[in-house]
Amino acid sequence: MNNQFGLSCVLFDLDGTLLNTAPDLTTALNKALVRHNFAEVAVNEITPYISYGAAAMIETALEHEVSDTIKADILEYLLDYYEQHIAEFTQLYDGMPELLATLENANIPWGVITNKRERMTHPLMHALDLSKRSACIICGDTTAYSKPHPEPMLTACRQIQVAPEECLYIGDAKHDITAGKAANMKTLAATWGYLKPDDKPQDWGADALIHHPTQILDWISTQNHAFN
Repeated sequence: MNNQFGLSCVLFDLDGTLLNTAPDLTTALNKALVRHNFAEVAVNEITPYISYGAAAMIETALEHEVSDTIKADILEYLLDYYEQHIAEFTQLYDGMPELLATLENANIPWGVITNKRERMTHPLMHALDLSKRSACIICGDTTAYSKPHPEPMLTACRQIQVAPEECLYIGDAKHDITAGKAANMKTLAATWGYLKPDDKPQDWGADALIHHPTQILDWISTQNHAFN
């Protein structure tokens, strides 16, 4: 990594990177499970699978094999409940409010690239008063492909009118780093996010591992001496 990196934009994954959505998602999952006569699960059991979507959460929660029809019913109830209770407990991670404010004060746009569907992402961003602050919101169904494909990353760059090489992308899953690298972005792996027990973020190929949002500015400063 050289020190000539000219930062024009910072982009974030949503769940497990920018926002801690685990409490609301787990609540919705448990409501759906109980509705269909299954046992509730603890937040820490489900958290590692949030990055892989609601279907993966359901598969993890079910101890025994059930029919696809029942899984579909659970999924429908989960999504409907979550949509109606989108941000009861969800918050920015500690350090993120200060980071976003610093970027805005430096006139560096920031945005979101998530595999979460538009149906959930836009109401969530609106509920937390982030929609108007974000320079772009690219969801899992905004483009023809979702991460790890680079198309969502490139679409974000086109919307913000910046070069991918001047963007930093931060995410907590391997597909985040794969997508960012494929678009020629700098990438940081967020280890505070929803990592699975067998995840090895040190092997994902990110430019660095970041253990807390407050370290993001430190990393930027080491790469771009003009940034304060």
